Amino acid sequence: MSISSVLPSQTSGASLQAKSLIQEAGERPTLSRQVVLEILLNTPRALTHTEIASAAAEAGNALDRVTLYRVLDWLIDKELAHKIASEDRVWRFNALSRDAQNSSSTHEHAHFQCKYCGQLYCLDELRPAFAFTLPPGFQCEHAELTLRGRCPDCQD
Repeated sequence: MSISSVLPSQTSGASLQAKSLIQEAGERPTLSRQVVLEILLNTPRALTHTEIASAAAEAGNALDRVTLYRVLDWLIDKELAHKIASEDRVWRFNALSRDAQNSSSTHEHAHFQCKYCGQLYCLDELRPAFAFTLPPGFQCEHAELTLRGRCPDCQD
């Protein structure tokens, strides 16, 4: 998937959705927040900081590195996005689905990373039930499941 396919458009449904989601969070929909959230909403896979910066710049909304990191942290804090650690130690970011935003626990789905192209996808429909017993005194607050294999684009 090329980055140009996730470029923001001020009249797109994702643009209106991004603005609406930010307002529903009780916050001001600044241009940088809307641009970044729209990019994340427009892609089925998680994007790196560099990919998000490139998409914003191609759309004419270049963001400096610090602003982009602040916006991503803000989106995560407001539970509009989440970040995923990948095997290559690069953080990737994706918008949370509406179901995740409306649940009490915002990140209960698995991920899939392609071993061939490195792309990372959220599998929102796959919500694993972790059944394990921790030693006394331990309390689990977060668990991650990442499946690795070949994505549809790399099947050929």
